[in-house]
Amino acid sequence: MILPPVLYLSLWSWLERLGGVGLILLGFADNSPVPLPGSMDALVIILSAHQRGWWWYYAIMAVIGSLVGGYAAYAVGKKSGKEALEKKIPKKKAEKIYSRFEKHGFWSLFIPALLPPPVPYSPFLIAAGALQYPRHKFFLSVGLARAIRYTALASLGSIYHKQIFGFFHKYYKPFFWALIALAALGGIAALIWTWKRKREGKPVIPDVRDKSTKVA
Repeated sequence: MILPPVLYLSLWSWLERLGGVGLILLGFADNSPVPLPGSMDALVIILSAHQRGWWWYYAIMAVIGSLVGGYAAYAVGKKSGKEALEKKIPKKKAEKIYSRFEKHGFWSLFIPALLPPPVPYSPFLIAAGALQYPRHKFFLSVGLARAIRYTALASLGSIYHKQIFGFFHKYYKPFFWALIALAALGGIAALIWTWKRKREGKPVIPDVRDKSTKVA
């Protein structure tokens, strides 16, 4: 579903007013069918620039939100097996992710979690669940990487608040429309994927469990 621009603006304003709680909600959106690429990073920076003394709080809440949203994707993979990932991306790409996990389980989650958008992260989260990657290692890898990322962003927002507000004051509209465009592209891609699955007579929601492969 593609939301109209005015609704995106209202949603963004609402999340900003929620502060830390808004970051947790965005954690789910990052792994939803209509993601908002870069929105978590942007909100962390803006909130930390608004309340510089609370930058550490926003970093922590962003990590929690990312872990909650990430675990939701992990749980889908764990419940539905490899089928869950192969319904989102081509089988060849899925097999590459499986191979990477079998060799470097921890780093396969850690490194993508550090990378900025538009690098997709949900396939790695789903793969971790599908391959039965240990839960405690999952939280350690994702949590550590996200802690580094959001601590850096929040501290930068606190330190360079004047420059950040100057930038947003000058480029607010282009920035806002860029976010809308990214979200719209994500929504269109989800709609096309769903249409193709239905046309091929394949289920849109995975329901097959595959526990044949485990990662230590």
